[in-house]
Amino acid sequence: MAIRSYRLGAMPPQIPAPILDRFRGVEAATVGHYLHDRFADPALRPLIAGPRIAGTAVTVSIPGADSTLLYHAMDRVRPGDVVVIDRAGDLRHACWGGFMAAVAKLRGVAGVIVDGVVTDPAAIREAGVPTWARGVSPVTTKLLNLGGGFNIPVSCGGVAVTPGDAVLADDCGILVLPPDQVEGISDTALADQAEEGEWLARLRDGLALQDLVDVTAMLAERDRKDGGIHG
Repeated sequence: MAIRSYRLGAMPPQIPAPILDRFRGVEAATVGHYLHDRFADPALRPLIAGPRIAGTAVTVSIPGADSTLLYHAMDRVRPGDVVVIDRAGDLRHACWGGFMAAVAKLRGVAGVIVDGVVTDPAAIREAGVPTWARGVSPVTTKLLNLGGGFNIPVSCGGVAVTPGDAVLADDCGILVLPPDQVEGISDTALADQAEEGEWLARLRDGLALQDLVDVTAMLAERDRKDGGIHG
């Protein structure tokens, strides 16, 4: 069997805009109340504070000092896509910088997640496309034509990402979900966020937290389970 340096997959179907619009209203930390294993490593941090993105994952895997395949990918991305770049553990060579950020702006991508380092952080911020990365490096990739993968399953921040997955990212973290789970998670999270706002309004009116959650009963139950032993 021939070994292929490049593995090129088809563009995945995009998640419908109305579904993503609702998903974008969800805080990643709200979903953290329910899920534990679909979040990327928190070392992946936003270069632009504030924005929250939701979009369809388009994946790229590029090795070491080579970024040839990234040029191929950026000619194919669509408005609303999230470019997820697996750097295969490389933390020295920056595959993303001011030029690619400007290209991403022209293509209308929703955001970029690099499991590695970037360069030109000021230019990335000026382009305005929300970007997450592990850090910054002055050493850049080159067009070495070594190989890689486009729209194949990748690993990003310890999370498996399949082309077409839903990506939600904000200041708190990055969440990756299969598309068929987005609507259910959105329904639950948005309802909880609304309830939290109602709780704060009631606290402003003078209620105590105990009036909202019977913590006294919870402590008593725990004490009974511990056999009434006090430390």
